[in-house]
Amino acid sequence: MKFNKLILLVLSAMVNGVLTLNILAVFPYQGKSHFFVFQSYLKELVNRGHNLTVISYFPQKNPIENYHDISLAGKAKILEDVFPIYRSYWGIIQVSLFVTGSGTENCKVMLADENVQNLWKTKAKFDLVVTEMFNSDCTLGLAHVLGAPVVGLTSCNLMPWHYKPFGVQYNPAYVSFMFMEGGTKPTLYQRIERTIFQTYLTTLYKYASQRVDQNTLAQYFDDVPPLEDLSRDVKFMLLYSNFVLNGPNLYPPNIREVGGYHVAEAKPLREDLRKFIEESEHGVIYISFGSMLRATSTPKDKLEAIIGAISELPQRIIWKWEEKTLPGNPKNVYLSNWLPQNDILAHPKVLAFYSHCGMLGTTEAIYHGVPMVGMPVFGDQPLNAAAVEESGLGVQIQVKDLTKENLLEKFKTVLDPAFRSKVKELSKLWHDRPQSAMDSAIYWTEFAARSRNYTFGSPAAIVPLYQYLYLDVFAVLGGLLLVTIYILKTIISMYCRQPQKTKVKTK
Repeated sequence: MKFNKLILLVLSAMVNGVLTLNILAVFPYQGKSHFFVFQSYLKELVNRGHNLTVISYFPQKNPIENYHDISLAGKAKILEDVFPIYRSYWGIIQVSLFVTGSGTENCKVMLADENVQNLWKTKAKFDLVVTEMFNSDCTLGLAHVLGAPVVGLTSCNLMPWHYKPFGVQYNPAYVSFMFMEGGTKPTLYQRIERTIFQTYLTTLYKYASQRVDQNTLAQYFDDVPPLEDLSRDVKFMLLYSNFVLNGPNLYPPNIREVGGYHVAEAKPLREDLRKFIEESEHGVIYISFGSMLRATSTPKDKLEAIIGAISELPQRIIWKWEEKTLPGNPKNVYLSNWLPQNDILAHPKVLAFYSHCGMLGTTEAIYHGVPMVGMPVFGDQPLNAAAVEESGLGVQIQVKDLTKENLLEKFKTVLDPAFRSKVKELSKLWHDRPQSAMDSAIYWTEFAARSRNYTFGSPAAIVPLYQYLYLDVFAVLGGLLLVTIYILKTIISMYCRQPQKTKVKTK
């Protein structure tokens, strides 16, 4: 059986014109949840016969053939349980400063690494560079020096500063915004918020990230073009989204939605967890706020609201919680600081998922058809929560609106059998694709290598701003209008002018 699979893989590679690619995979950001998404994709590239060199903070514990780590482990703190649960404008600014600041630091750490430096010093040859496009474009400079085309990856939707280089139209009236509420139907106030923060974030990224990274690259290389230009030359962006969940968008051909490839086949649950779920008379609700949020930092009144709500529910609760007990010690709750989330959501007796709406958990929820109560906090979570509600996967509640009564009402909505039935239908639609998410991601990666001498980006990425905004057209039309008005006024004044009568003098 394994031999037959190998033959099929070889034949598939021959048909596609690619036997083995030598790929450099660069993930200089130390976010564990981000790399968790990419890890399955990297292993699948190896399974399909490609050779990988991987720069990251997360080297493999057990060696994998044709998977070669350049480890940055220990050179930065791994990001887990670092953000408290609250929302504010100042919080958005703090997150934006953290993102850009960590990006420039990631660039410095990566380029200073001896093993990374050996890549260009030994003139290593790569067919392709695959890299996360998140908080820094530094990797694009490295790829340029190595002479390899780039495929960008995300573990979320497009960052605000990536719309322009890919020529994606951003309009605050109907395009969901990464850090804000409102989804595709924002109020006037929310559109004003988006306009201000989109301008702030793109400006911040240009001057606090790209310019700093450009100077860092200049310490090592003499001929790196502006990172703004290199970002427009990315061959493909593999976007971790899907229109069934995230809604339609006007993406150019070099942006491909591949959301879902990280979700693995469910594994058997450990015995105590399995019994807790299967012995539940009324099913189970799963609660997790991910790896980046400290659930124990939940404000006291909000924590009391959650505990009060779940204490009145007949369902059992499984909660990812960093401590051994909860205030009040409710009897229907199973606590653990780590849980096999995908395996739990796959169980048929898990009826709902109360989440911060990180992309991983949201993707796993729609994969398994589990309704969500979303409570977004920062980053892409407000965008994801809006998508959850607009798609019909669940409902959302804002932290500021969290009370026991409001939360119970949200649980009542998603636990309704009719609502759960619609979510199952949505999940089937999400799965209904011409090829799997993983097959799609691998195909476009290999296609980028095969088409390295071609470009498929949108002309909107390079059109001057004055043309993009019709300013020259408006100027010409406005000038013509003024000239036309002047001519008409002149003609009218000529025809309307009364001839002077000659007076005859009489003696």
